[in-house]
Amino acid sequence: MERFTYDIKTKIYFGEGEIAHLGEAVSACGKKALVVYGGGSIKRNGIYDDAMKYLREAGIAVVELSGVEPNPRIETVRKGVDLCRREAVEVVVAIGGGSTIDAAKVIAGSVSYEGDAWDIVLDASKVVSVLPIVSVLTLAATGSEMDTFAVISDMQKNEKWGTGHPDFRPVASILDPTYTYSVSAYQTAAGTADMMSHIMENYFSNESGYMQDRVAEALLQTCVEYGVKAVKEPCNYDARANLMWTGSWAINDLLCLGKPVAWSVHPMEHELSAFYDITHGVGLAILTPHWMEYVLDDTTVEKFAQLARNVWHVSPHETDLYQVARAGIKCTADYFKAMGIPMTLREVGIDETHFDEMAKKASEGMEGAYRELSPEDVKAIYQAAL
Repeated sequence: MERFTYDIKTKIYFGEGEIAHLGEAVSACGKKALVVYGGGSIKRNGIYDDAMKYLREAGIAVVELSGVEPNPRIETVRKGVDLCRREAVEVVVAIGGGSTIDAAKVIAGSVSYEGDAWDIVLDASKVVSVLPIVSVLTLAATGSEMDTFAVISDMQKNEKWGTGHPDFRPVASILDPTYTYSVSAYQTAAGTADMMSHIMENYFSNESGYMQDRVAEALLQTCVEYGVKAVKEPCNYDARANLMWTGSWAINDLLCLGKPVAWSVHPMEHELSAFYDITHGVGLAILTPHWMEYVLDDTTVEKFAQLARNVWHVSPHETDLYQVARAGIKCTADYFKAMGIPMTLREVGIDETHFDEMAKKASEGMEGAYRELSPEDVKAIYQAAL
């Protein structure tokens, strides 16, 4: 295990009614806030009113930026940056899922930068300073409420890139599982697939990390236990709470520190949603089993068999590792399907038209991945997923 420094600065308020702490969390950072959110759902379900009540009581002046897209656009980020500069905003409050929080992060990191916000997306080393970020989570999926990363799209260029900076980690996040009761079955399933992918991207590393792997397996088992339950019973508090907390720990660096690895499935999916604007978790669910099958060989079979046995409880006494590994891969695909996720690219309107271009872009960021993939390799995975 390599050496590392672990610094989690995010203060978590977890549980029903914890939004009552929003005013104090924001007041600790400033007295003028940009409140960032997506569509009208937070107004329909009362979260917006709750947030505004506690911000007013704390004496926080509010500027609003609404309409953040499911795959947040750079144009929306630019609007937020302009608002922050014009209104002398001191803190950014994100109310929503990962897309809203990601947009808030890049807004917060671009205000003090003289160039365009897209520069920060492409190269986070250009960040000068970051406004404090407070998040109110309404969708368990990306882990943005407790991590340092953001993903932003420029649909004019068919580009979707991840960026990261230590100060993108929110200073405080409010996690109320009841706020996810109104999330649709489809988005609940997609969110569960997203967090499972985060865990597996870290799990499949060429560096050893016994403790990290055991934690990863426990988190995956939690997703398996509660994903389908949340889809079928949207107001099941235990299911929503376990998924929400698992999503935070899936990508807050706990699983990767000491055993770093470049991710594989996420870069491939980013190309899908950059060209076709599909739901991120759905694309990950479609691609993951095909990536597993493609990289399964004599050097990886033991790890895949370990996943099968420790997460899916496949044949603990079976000695044929390939048989065990393939059974585990099938269990993974079957679980995504059981949550109601489409399992082929054609089902979500994707054909081979852009495969060559997408495969080239996706492969560029895979140096140091569990298995480095060429453009030809990535294209083969796309084709298998049709």
